[in-house]
Amino acid sequence: MPRKVVQGPIRDKEKTKQKLLAAVGKILRTKGYSGLKVSKIAAVAGFDKKLIYEYFGSTEKLIDEYIRSQDYWSKMNQDNIHVDFSDGGKELSKVAILNQFEHIKKNKELQKIILWGLSESKPILKKVADEREEMGEMLFTNIVDPHFKDKATRYRAIAALLVSGAYYLNLYTAHNASVFCGIDLKSDEGRKEIEKAITEIIDFAYEER
Repeated sequence: MPRKVVQGPIRDKEKTKQKLLAAVGKILRTKGYSGLKVSKIAAVAGFDKKLIYEYFGSTEKLIDEYIRSQDYWSKMNQDNIHVDFSDGGKELSKVAILNQFEHIKKNKELQKIILWGLSESKPILKKVADEREEMGEMLFTNIVDPHFKDKATRYRAIAALLVSGAYYLNLYTAHNASVFCGIDLKSDEGRKEIEKAITEIIDFAYEER
């Protein structure tokens, strides 16, 4: 049986693209967003910068693709969340926000992206933020709002506090002190307390409907 050929232009191109994307992540992690220059990305990846333009069209599009690959909520949809929606989104809310809380802790590059979005106004970041909102709107409109009816906006406000809290607590403890409101968020016990609070708040919101 002939040996399968795995090398070639298509495979090599994909490997090169992945190395360029990985270079963006490495620079973000070590130098921050100010280090995302075309020459620096090419050097870290070990390629000529012409390949960035050839494979992505521009440095901005390369960075855009990387950010999309890391953003938690932009990748969220009804197909990749395996929970029962018949409870009006209660389990969905728990799984989504608890997973977000853990995902941000582990993803140092995403932490840098979030900080970047808080400190600068960039079309790349605005576009991802808009797509994040579109995904959230789809989940709210199709699953949560029909359950809460005239109280749907109130639950959206609760979700906003929980989501933003999951962002902030991870960013604060990653870059400053580990203790917040007397809870050590760098300990498993401390993080479990936050997770229990998230679950209890969601349960309370659904009970009070």
